Amino acid sequence: MRTFILRLATHTLCACVSAAACMNANAQQPPSTTTTRTTLPTVTISTKANRDPVEKSYRKMIRGMDLFEKERATSPGASLRFKLLPRKRETDMGRIEMEVIGSTEAFEVPIAPDHTFTLPRNQKAYDENAQVIPNRKRQTMTWRTEIRTPGLPPNTRRLGDLRLECRVGMEAGLVSNSTNIVGRLARVVLDTPSYCDRKDPLYLFFADRPLFSVTLVAGDRKEVLPINKLYAAASDDPGLNNDLPYCDCEVLVDRTYVLPLGDRSWPDDTLVEFDYMEDGE
Repeated sequence: MRTFILRLATHTLCACVSAAACMNANAQQPPSTTTTRTTLPTVTISTKANRDPVEKSYRKMIRGMDLFEKERATSPGASLRFKLLPRKRETDMGRIEMEVIGSTEAFEVPIAPDHTFTLPRNQKAYDENAQVIPNRKRQTMTWRTEIRTPGLPPNTRRLGDLRLECRVGMEAGLVSNSTNIVGRLARVVLDTPSYCDRKDPLYLFFADRPLFSVTLVAGDRKEVLPINKLYAAASDDPGLNNDLPYCDCEVLVDRTYVLPLGDRSWPDDTLVEFDYMEDGE
C-alpha cells in the first residue's frame, strides 16, 4: 500500500512540476503584437455537473469493444455489455444518467434496469478522447464487462465468457483502483489483456449474489475453488478492513471470486457453477 501511494504521489508531483515549468516558460514569452481570438464550440454539461465524477475513457472502451469483436470466437454466442456496480453502501444505483462528453461532441448513453449499457461508436468522440461520465462521484461505483452466452443452466457462467470479460475489461481500462487488497492487486491496474492469460490472475469477478462456493465443471472433471479464491482472499489478509476503501470490491467482497483463466486444461466450455449463501427463493 505504501509503495502504491508513494508511486502515485511521485507521479502527481512530476506532473505538477512539469505543469509549473510550462507555465513559467509561457510567462517568459514576449507578448505578441497581434492578438488572434478563436471562438471554440462548447459542450453544455447538465446532469453530469459534479466536480469529482466517476468516469472512463471513451477511446479505451471502444478499444475494448474492438478486442471483443476480434476475439469473439472465444464466446461465439455472446454479446458485450458494460456494467456499473456499487463501491459504497450508500451508492444510489437507481436513475443513473450517463453521457459521453468530448470537447465539442456529447451524447447520452441509456442505462438498463440491470445497470448495464452498450456504447455507440462515434468517431468524433473517439478523436476528441471523450470521457464516459455517469452522474455519480468518483469512488462510488466500479465498472466491469458482461459477456454471457445465452441458454446456460441457472446459476452458471461459461469460463470462455469470463476469460474474454477479463481481457476486454483490461483493454477498456475498467478496473478501478483495486490497489493492494492482498498486497498484490495493484499490478492489475497497470497491466494489459495479457495479464488475463496468466494461470492465476488476480482479476476480481462479481457474482450476482453473496457466494458460498464456486465449482468448475468440465465433463467428468469437477473442482471446487479453494477459499482463498473467494472474498478477495480475505482469509489471507488480516488487514483487509484497512485496504477495502482502496478496492473496487469494497461492498461486494462476499460476491468476489478469481479464476484460473490461463490454465488451458480447463476448456472455454467449462461451466462455473455458483452455490449462493441464499437460494433466492
